[in-house]
Amino acid sequence: MRMTPKTILFGGGMILAVVVLVVVLVPYATRQETPSDIFRVRSQQEALGRKVYIANGCVYCHSQSIRSIDWGLGAERIARAGDYVADRPVLLGSQRTGPDLSQEGGEHPDDWHLAHFINPRHTRPASIMPPFAFLGAQKMEQLTRYVQGLGFKDADRRMARQRFWKQKAIEAYESGPDENIKWLHDMVPAGWRNIPNPYPTTEAGLARGQKIYQEFCTGCHGPIGDGMGPAQPSLYPPPLNFTLLKNRGISGGILYYQIMNGITGTAMPYFKKDLESEKIWDVGNYVAVAFINQTDANAQPRGIDAANEP
Repeated sequence: MRMTPKTILFGGGMILAVVVLVVVLVPYATRQETPSDIFRVRSQQEALGRKVYIANGCVYCHSQSIRSIDWGLGAERIARAGDYVADRPVLLGSQRTGPDLSQEGGEHPDDWHLAHFINPRHTRPASIMPPFAFLGAQKMEQLTRYVQGLGFKDADRRMARQRFWKQKAIEAYESGPDENIKWLHDMVPAGWRNIPNPYPTTEAGLARGQKIYQEFCTGCHGPIGDGMGPAQPSLYPPPLNFTLLKNRGISGGILYYQIMNGITGTAMPYFKKDLESEKIWDVGNYVAVAFINQTDANAQPRGIDAANEP
């Protein structure tokens, strides 16, 4: 066959037709219109927030589709076609400059989102997301309602949990520092409360802990650990003042558990998907040494030192 312009044009047209058939027409003809088990109709405020989300190009940086190979935020549930039956357009997104948001609802309380939209560096100091304070209070509230609805019925269950524990956290905070710290410690399982930090305090370990603190913690807890970071005016109860913890039964295990699992109902998120084990121990030890001036690093009870321990 001679490669004449007519042959090239015909062949290119056939290839394009096959691609359109496979990628566009067949998926459209076999699309699922049955709602998934978590689907529900969005509220009016959530629908308005979705318009704010679209108008400000959030889909360019945030996807809304968890895949079986994902391990990050929201990965407890793989996305299904029935999750999107009411969405026109579907905001799947193709870029994850920021985290996937398909199950974002209830991962944080409302006040965390307010601080985040005012300036993302307030809650995630290393974030490259632009600030959205220019939206004003009404649109930020609508955007919060939309984001807190992502995940539908699963998000509703997480939001109910956030509201329940927020009330408990507020009651503890308003009872004074002693009662608040006692409540925070009591929420940590007994086994964790009795575990010292297994890593010895070293110059390198503290330097690593300081770097992690600056990347994840300083926006809420502040550069000197007093809970007066830039996010503080938006948060209630406010971030914990670490300097109050000295001689109040703090341990490496308590710090580890609270950093790993977060404190639901407050703006303290979990970091178990952001930080591996040694980084959590390192940042906990940095907090203990730099702000509490009291560390149990490498204290008893202890097991066999790791091969690389000094």
